[in-house]
Amino acid sequence: MCGIIGYIGSREALPIVLEGLRNLEYRGYDSAGIAIGDGRTIRIRKRAGKVAQLAADLEHEHLPGTLGIGHTRWATHGEPTDINAHPHTDRAGRIVLIHNGIIENYAVLKTQLEREGYTFRSETDTEVLAVFIGMLYDRLGDFELAVRTALQEVEGTFGLAILSSDDPDCLIAARRGSPIVLGIGDGEYIVASDASAIVAHTRRVVYLRDDEMAILRRDGYVTKTISDEFISPEIHELDFELEQIQRGNFPHFMLKEIFEQPATFRDSIRGRLLVEQGNAKLGGLTPVADKLRAARRIILTGCGTSWHSALVGEYIIEQLARIPVEVEYASELRYRNPVIYPDDIVIGISQSGETIDTLAALREAKLKGATILGIVNVVGSTIARETDAGVYLHAGPEIGVASTKAFTSQLAVLALLGLYLGRQRDLSPSEGRHLAKELSAIPDRIARILDNAAAIERIALEYADSTNALYLGRGVNYPVALEGALKLKEISYVHAEGYPAAEMKHGPIALIDRNMPVVFIATRDDIYDKIVSNIQEVKARRGRIIAIATEGDERIAELADHVISVPATHPLLTPILTTIPLQLLAYYIAVARGCDVDKPRNLAKSVTVE
Repeated sequence: MCGIIGYIGSREALPIVLEGLRNLEYRGYDSAGIAIGDGRTIRIRKRAGKVAQLAADLEHEHLPGTLGIGHTRWATHGEPTDINAHPHTDRAGRIVLIHNGIIENYAVLKTQLEREGYTFRSETDTEVLAVFIGMLYDRLGDFELAVRTALQEVEGTFGLAILSSDDPDCLIAARRGSPIVLGIGDGEYIVASDASAIVAHTRRVVYLRDDEMAILRRDGYVTKTISDEFISPEIHELDFELEQIQRGNFPHFMLKEIFEQPATFRDSIRGRLLVEQGNAKLGGLTPVADKLRAARRIILTGCGTSWHSALVGEYIIEQLARIPVEVEYASELRYRNPVIYPDDIVIGISQSGETIDTLAALREAKLKGATILGIVNVVGSTIARETDAGVYLHAGPEIGVASTKAFTSQLAVLALLGLYLGRQRDLSPSEGRHLAKELSAIPDRIARILDNAAAIERIALEYADSTNALYLGRGVNYPVALEGALKLKEISYVHAEGYPAAEMKHGPIALIDRNMPVVFIATRDDIYDKIVSNIQEVKARRGRIIAIATEGDERIAELADHVISVPATHPLLTPILTTIPLQLLAYYIAVARGCDVDKPRNLAKSVTVE
């Protein structure tokens, strides 16, 4: 996985490529590289490390040229070293490419090429593809034909930008399973794996579909399939501003995105929440409204944070709409033979809309006849295009690798979906109005929690040296415990586990001592007394207790070492509020430990490989 940027036009390519790499670094950041063509030769510079290190190396080097590609890497095949960094070339150095994805049959191709006398410098599957294209180019004498022929032979996923020193007026891009976006400018074109690298230059974009390629020249471009069928692409307008992918006055994107949540939650429900009717209007679901009404079962699927939001959605939809809901890890669903019926609704949840496992699970469900829907943030993403219908989050670009605002926007959409389905079934108008009013008040209540950030930071500093943590919740807040533990693991590298609080006695209680911080989500609801009993069990074993409790709860205050209060709300909506303090807790602990919050080690934002 990685970030890809490419440019062809009349301007100097290097500044544009480096700017694009900085905007894409959240997608992969263990090495970086560029290739700049000046009409005679293509010069490559690459190294392990961050984009800033590469930029520093280039600061005093003049690399003129109006054609260029750049890459940030998240290692799959081979360690993050200078040699394994992209771009890679064929044996003669005429073919230069960058790649996002995995070539699954690279070992077979490599063996065939080695038998013919080809050698390799790196450990990557990408170099094998470059050498393979180079071999075909030697035989066929046509750059585009060599690329098309190679891509029909490879198995796996790819997002590619490819240059040839023999054709200095051409940049080829292609995709299968890994996103590629074309920016259409005035006499210039930009290729990227994410629109965030394009928006500073143009708002007009084309999204390549699987097994499509684009041949870009300064005087125009064509799109076609890798089997050489021409395509008339649809041009889209980007719907976000450059400022949204900049940090502003915040030290990290993650903190900025945490503090954006009152606004992003409001954007997620705007125009969709019908407070007076006690209902929701989800225009993206209109094409499948009849199938939703007739649905016998809903299956929610996702990965990581999106899977946690699905778990919350299970509670919400089952309680409001009385429809059976199952939650599946997308990575598991795709590799078994699930029992899926034609009247099932399968909903994939993904911030990027490109998560390979979620996409594959939806495709499997579609093969079995189910109606497939998407809940995604990125307009024009693959899941958005391939599903029968869906709902956009409208959370804006999320740059921090650890998801925050996308998670609460997912919960907003799932609450709207539960309300929408519930009102079609047994949910009364008065119950619907009550839930709708509570939903409309959520943004202001999030803001109240954020006003207490300084107090949460003080608590975080007390636990910054802890090596383990336990997160416990019950009912609809059990998924919040999972999400809170995940956030701490992702950005601070502290081992943390989330459990249903009642399960503590079945193993995890053995870990508790005076050095173990235990975070309880303990808001007032119909199982409040049960969670209080669990807190007392931890206190009896001298565990250090951090409680997320409802404002004014004096009982919890007597038991816990620290209390972080959240406003009261409808019980089904409490996860939206209780997750905010846990995001801040993880953030401040990570900062205190000196971690790179926005780019945690070994992680990438958009998981487009298995």
